[in-house]
Amino acid sequence: QVQLVESGGRLVQDGASLRLSCAASGRTGTTYITGWFRQAPGKEREFVAAILTRSGDTYVSDSVKGRFTISRDNAKNTVYLQMSSLNPEDTADYYCAAARIPLSGSYFAATTYDYWGRGTQVTVSS
Repeated sequence: QVQLVESGGRLVQDGASLRLSCAASGRTGTTYITGWFRQAPGKEREFVAAILTRSGDTYVSDSVKGRFTISRDNAKNTVYLQMSSLNPEDTADYYCAAARIPLSGSYFAATTYDYWGRGTQVTVSS
């Protein structure tokens, strides 16, 4: 099992930057990919970004590309989501998720991920 704990979410102003952290514990050696998803009120959960544990290859949603960056510190078992130029449409609960191999689907699908954190809330005020 892998446990994931997100942190860093808070209320910020339009245009601000924020960094979210996802700390993993447990059998982290089995993690192949870690992703960030978000869910706004009344909307479906959507893919934001993901990073492969070993290679560091990253995948970022077109909706946040150029504003959000995902990175990792394997020594700390932590994945970060650096967000800049935030706007009210970025308001959501942000979830960290991890998947082990063999993957059951696409990097971009929530159903592929085996482990989930409880989320951290990001609110962007206009």
